[in-house]
Amino acid sequence: MKLQKKDILEALKTITAPGAGENMVDSGAVTNVLTFGDEVIVDITIKNPTLQARKKAEVDIMKTIHDKVFDKAQVKVNVKVTAPAKEDKVEIKGKAIPGIKNIVAVASGKGGVGKSTVTSNIAVTLAKMGFKVGILDADIYGPSVPIMFDVANERPLSVNVDGKSKMKPIESYGVKVLSIGFFTKPDQAVIWRGPMAAKALNQMIFDAAWGELDFLLLDLPPGTGDIHLSIMQSLPITGAVVVSTPQNVALADAKKGVAMFKQESINVPVLGIVENMAYFTPDELPDNKYYIFGKEGAKNLAEDLDVRLLGEIPLVQSIREAGDVGRPAALQANTPTMEAFDNLTKNVVEETVRRNTDLPATEAIKITTMAGCSAVKN
Repeated sequence: MKLQKKDILEALKTITAPGAGENMVDSGAVTNVLTFGDEVIVDITIKNPTLQARKKAEVDIMKTIHDKVFDKAQVKVNVKVTAPAKEDKVEIKGKAIPGIKNIVAVASGKGGVGKSTVTSNIAVTLAKMGFKVGILDADIYGPSVPIMFDVANERPLSVNVDGKSKMKPIESYGVKVLSIGFFTKPDQAVIWRGPMAAKALNQMIFDAAWGELDFLLLDLPPGTGDIHLSIMQSLPITGAVVVSTPQNVALADAKKGVAMFKQESINVPVLGIVENMAYFTPDELPDNKYYIFGKEGAKNLAEDLDVRLLGEIPLVQSIREAGDVGRPAALQANTPTMEAFDNLTKNVVEETVRRNTDLPATEAIKITTMAGCSAVKN
């Protein structure tokens, strides 16, 4: 069957490009259509740089041509991403920390979704891949990272750096860690107002001898409050990762977490969403999946918000046990849990690279390759 260009264009008028208000043709997203018998080549330009947006545009075009023009058409889609206009570029606020290339904030709309667990396992996986990594436990009122790295009883030492006294982070599993938990007793509650908590965080950020880091992960407290604003005013955040469970109650708050970073006054790129406790698989039935908290809730939310689903982490007893004994589950070699965290971490690195390529850099030096990601397979 010989396909006609006008038929293709009419069909494409029924769909929109990711992030565009008008249909693909009238918005100018479709820049060229070529037909050769039953073959079609469609060139499209979009503004959204995420891999998910590119794939969605490609799939929508192919499906529309097959449904509305010819179901056996051989369709090829060339997707090009244009850099955002200057006025739309992300303005990164805050004072950079010398030697730290990327600062990634890990947040959640509500507590109890496993944010600290995800942060800790991303950190050790990055270290395993060969990156230099640090974690700042910014959850002033409920610090849990020291427990997850088995360093709850450690105390940072003071070191001299260029004539100034600075805190030396505690190192565990190749990750540098700082937390308010190092400076309080296990049974001591931190009862501080916002300014006091913000001051303590600033000290751990700027008065610490972090050294050279490829990634500094910020384990933020739940919600969208004063601590979050203070950190985003203090630091040039490279991007944010939002953690949620598939449950509607958690998704409603995760949506607010994404909205916080996307607010015009904040404007921090969202790298994607992590679905934690995605499903339960018992050891005795490894092929079975039980969706205790709902199915694909975070995946659907990611599609609605036009951000990437970075990974799905199963609800596994060993993850909880590993966190309690202070050895992150991602270190359990040749297990589905390790594989899930490996895939998640690779996606975080990939989105960081993409963000640094498509948006203004937060540092003079940034990660420009995926070097190190294959190390996990060795």
